[in-house]
Amino acid sequence: MKDIFFFDSMLTPKIITVVYWLLLASAVFSGLATMFAGYEKNFLGGLGIILGGAIGARIWCELLIVLFKIHENLQKIANKSDVEKD
Repeated sequence: MKDIFFFDSMLTPKIITVVYWLLLASAVFSGLATMFAGYEKNFLGGLGIILGGAIGARIWCELLIVLFKIHENLQKIANKSDVEKD
């Protein structure tokens, strides 16, 4: 817990997976609702929402993870240079 409270460990990368699955579920739900609900049933539009939402959610979450991986690698480099200075 100390690592999380003092920002020695990042909490967000652990949460990104949950956020991805929530975004994916909402894309599928929205697409299905577009396909089969209402007066104007738009099958292709709903399919586009599902595919676009799934791809968009994946890209967005991967970009966030890349940022945190860069942060981890920069910390390793900084720690390595600190050890070499001593």
